[in-house]
Amino acid sequence: MTTPVAVIGAGPYGLSIAAHLRERGVPVRTFGDPMVSWRENMPAGMVLKSTPPASNISTGRKGYTLPDFCREMGERPLVTDWDLIPSETFVRYGQWFQQQLVPDLEQVRVVSVDRRRGGGFDLKLDSGEQFQARAVVVASGLLGFAHTPDLLRGLAPDGPSATAPVSHSSQHTDLGRFAGREVTVVGAGQSALESAALLAEAGATVRLLARGRRAVGFGDPPDRQPRLRPESPFGRAWSLYAFSYHAQYFRPLPASLRLYLVRRVLGPLGAWWLRERFEGKVTVSEGHALRSARLDGEGKVVLSTAAPGGRAAEFAADHVIAATGYRVDLDALDFLAPELRAALTRTGGSPRLGADFSSSVPGLYFTGLPAAATFGPVLRFVCGTEWASPRLARAVTAAYGR
Repeated sequence: MTTPVAVIGAGPYGLSIAAHLRERGVPVRTFGDPMVSWRENMPAGMVLKSTPPASNISTGRKGYTLPDFCREMGERPLVTDWDLIPSETFVRYGQWFQQQLVPDLEQVRVVSVDRRRGGGFDLKLDSGEQFQARAVVVASGLLGFAHTPDLLRGLAPDGPSATAPVSHSSQHTDLGRFAGREVTVVGAGQSALESAALLAEAGATVRLLARGRRAVGFGDPPDRQPRLRPESPFGRAWSLYAFSYHAQYFRPLPASLRLYLVRRVLGPLGAWWLRERFEGKVTVSEGHALRSARLDGEGKVVLSTAAPGGRAAEFAADHVIAATGYRVDLDALDFLAPELRAALTRTGGSPRLGADFSSSVPGLYFTGLPAAATFGPVLRFVCGTEWASPRLARAVTAAYGR
C-alpha cells in the first residue's frame, strides 16, 4: 500500500505541516518524538526569546494558538510582548497541539528513505516496517546540525558531550551539574548568553568568550521599540517586517546574499529580559578569536586566543560549552539514502528549493531550518510555520494529495 505523503519530524514544523495536510483531507503518516529537541536539547529554566504572538504553531483551524492552550489548561495567559514563555510551557503546548491535531503521530524513527524506480519513495522504520510514499516532507528540525568548531571538537575524541571536556549547548538539560566549577561559554547569541546566565545562577564561575569586539548586546524592551516602524514577530523594523511576511521575495536573491542574510539578520543578540540576569554575573571577554585548544595536566581546557591588538591570551576552565549555533548539512541527515542526498542540488549545505518547497528530487520537500537558505531567516523560528505550512500544504496537496 502506498501512502500519499510521509512527514518526518514532530517538532513545530512537522506538526504544523501534518495538521495542514490533514485539514485538506490528504492521507498522511507523520513520524517522530513530539517536541523532542525542545525537551532534550535545552537546559531546564530556559525561556523562549520569541514573544507569544511569534510562538504559535500554524494550523488552518482556529483555537490552537499558545493563548488557546493557556486558556484550555487554566494557566496564566501568555498574550503580550511582555509575557515570557518558559520552554517547559512551550513543550507542553506542542504536545497538546499534537494530541489535538495530529493524534495518529507514530512515535517511531524513520531510518531510511530511498527513491523508487518510476517515482515515489521506499521508507523503513526502526520498528522494521517498510512502506511506500508518493511524497516525503522532511521537517526534522535541528537534527544533526549542531556546530562545534573543529578546534574544540578535537578535545573530545568520542565527540562533544556533557561529560567530555567540551560540549555543544544543545547537549544539556541540567546545568546544575557545573555548580562550583569553572565554565567557558563560546558564542554571543541568545543561547550563549542564556546558558551563561543559567550557569551563573546554578553556582558556576562563568566566562563568555566572543569573537566580535562588541559582540554582546541585548534587544530593547517592548516599550522602547520604534513606533514609526511596522510590527513584526521579531520587533519593529522594515527589514524584519519584509523577512517575516514576504519571504517569497527572498528566494530570487543571489545565493551568496541569501546565505549572508540568514546568518546576519536576527543574528546574535540577547533578549531584553536577559540583560539583568547576565550583566555583573558573567565575565565577558570580547574580541577573542580562538587559535588553539588543549588539555593541561590537570584536565582543564586551555583556550588560546588572539586578543584585541594582536596580543595572545589564554583562558582555562573545567569545561567549555560551544554555543555556536547550527549549520545545515544535508549529509548529516543519514536517514536519506546516500544516492538521494547526492542527487540534491544545494545552496551551501542546504537544499535548493523551488517556490513550492520542492527539492531537485521530485516529491521530496523540506521545511524549517533547511528551507531558510531559500526563504529567509523567518524559517529558523516557530512563527515561520505561519508562512511556510499553508504554502507547502497547498503545493503537496495539488501534486500528491489525490
